[in-house]
Amino acid sequence: MHQHNYEIKGRAEMSQSSKSLSQRPYNRHPLETKHALPMALLRARESTMARFRPMLNAHGISEQQWRVMRVLAEEGVLDATDISERACIFASSLSRIIKTLERQSVLIRERNTSDARRIQLRLTPKGHQIVSEITPESLAIYADLEDKFGRDRVAELLDMLNELVALK
Repeated sequence: MHQHNYEIKGRAEMSQSSKSLSQRPYNRHPLETKHALPMALLRARESTMARFRPMLNAHGISEQQWRVMRVLAEEGVLDATDISERACIFASSLSRIIKTLERQSVLIRERNTSDARRIQLRLTPKGHQIVSEITPESLAIYADLEDKFGRDRVAELLDMLNELVALK
């Protein structure tokens, strides 16, 4: 198998005892699952979500429901296509989630005033209340993660991931 040499841009704040990431050649084969980017991203997601799941479970909310609620709390009123994109949820799953949240009086459907064929969704006061209750707990989890991983490293990781997503 052909082995690729990739360079990873490093951080200046690395300790003097270890080589800077920018000086370390990336000599790992991407087909080894330990070094495959998709697998590493999935492991990182699972590790991160393991911190949030107990909080969401305590509130009786699934990860996907929480993502929908956060997106609507942030954006206000959106149609299902926009929610699907912003919350990273397949449309087929989103319709079930919307029905559940609607039954729980967390969100409501409204006809778009300019295009009656389109349905828009927004949080109800109950939905906003739930988001308000959960947000401080979520922020505490983020603060703990930043304490353990480093605030600057979390910010850098988010920037890098957003750049990766933006690649065309």
